Amino acid sequence: MKTLHKTCALIALVASSTAFAAVDFETLDVDGDGAISKSEASVSSPLMSQFKELDTDGNGELSKEEFAKA
Repeated sequence: MKTLHKTCALIALVASSTAFAAVDFETLDVDGDGAISKSEASVSSPLMSQFKELDTDGNGELSKEEFAKA
């Protein structure tokens, strides 16, 4: 249930007019595992459009370093 609330809050934040520019790594990393999965990134169209390019090691997740290049 806690994850659901965080996910809803994240969706509301990303849907706001500030969208991608105001979203930081910690906000997108909803489960707190230190990486942004495709599922977590899916709330941001700009991030999803860059996901494959940013995922330089090809593991299907964005590390903090990879995300910083966005």
